[in-house]
Amino acid sequence: MSSRSERLNAEQASLFARLALSHVAREYPNKLDHVLDGPQDVRGPRDLHPIFYGSFDWHSCVHGYWTLATVLRRFPALPEAAEIRDLFDDAFTDGKVAAETAYLARPSARGFERPYGWGWLLKLQAELMAHDAPWASVMTPLALAFADRFRDFLPRAAYPIRTGVHSSTAFALALASDYAKAAGDQSLLQLFADTARSWYLADADAQAWEPSGDDFLSPTLLEAECLRRLLPAEEFRPWLADYLPHAAQRRPASLFAPATVTDRTDGKIVHLDGLNLSRAWCWRELANALPSHAAAAAEAAASAHLAASLPHVAGDYMGEHWLASFALLALTAGEAG
Repeated sequence: MSSRSERLNAEQASLFARLALSHVAREYPNKLDHVLDGPQDVRGPRDLHPIFYGSFDWHSCVHGYWTLATVLRRFPALPEAAEIRDLFDDAFTDGKVAAETAYLARPSARGFERPYGWGWLLKLQAELMAHDAPWASVMTPLALAFADRFRDFLPRAAYPIRTGVHSSTAFALALASDYAKAAGDQSLLQLFADTARSWYLADADAQAWEPSGDDFLSPTLLEAECLRRLLPAEEFRPWLADYLPHAAQRRPASLFAPATVTDRTDGKIVHLDGLNLSRAWCWRELANALPSHAAAAAEAAASAHLAASLPHVAGDYMGEHWLASFALLALTAGEAG
């Protein structure tokens, strides 16, 4: 069992809210994912993206908003609650959503934020749908546009992308599945499940050649978490037993040892804090599908990974513009709400 300190509490929620509020509307520094078709496309972040212009990059801004929406729903009396609501009322307007959606129509934006930002945008929309507010309704055109991108892309994606960074297809499907379920979009959910089966179902006895030097996701565990969300339990559990047959013996050993972060001011090296937090998230989610001895090993691994990186969510902007989202995933893993 996890300790109380390893579950989201009001103090942590308030810290995460303050961190996200400090960066979602901070325009610079900024790393754009933007193709220039001509000199007319030399534009600033806020001009290109009137909602998601902060947090160093578009996708981090999206999951910064997800962090704010999630802590607001779980702790509606947070000291930061009024500021969050005011921010959302200002950000989620028809005009701003139309501008974000129009950006996607540019021919050169076909690959914009694929697939990481796609998954996070739909994860954000799933969270907004849980609020008694107009935000999700206003955001619907943008969410539908990204859902359509998945519908167009996945039938052409013959192979998964097995990385520990933004290109991970397993992570994108895992996040986007929450939207498909919340929206009751059964055809999209079926597409996700069919695609994940074709990509991953033949995998067994994972070797876990990780981490790489700038991973913030575990390719091995994310594949399992993706399938856990998309397959029925009676299909997933035997697959997981074959995929991680030695989990009770804490093998592959690399999955049970937190990554060492040598420089938290380096934007790539600090990714490894995210790896520790996302591994904690995955181990917690997977524990209930493992036999008892393996589940105990998974919970212990989650605790060790949390202890290694949760204290470092704040400190340097290279980490604090995004790490709270991954801490939030870990601290709420396995919970219904």
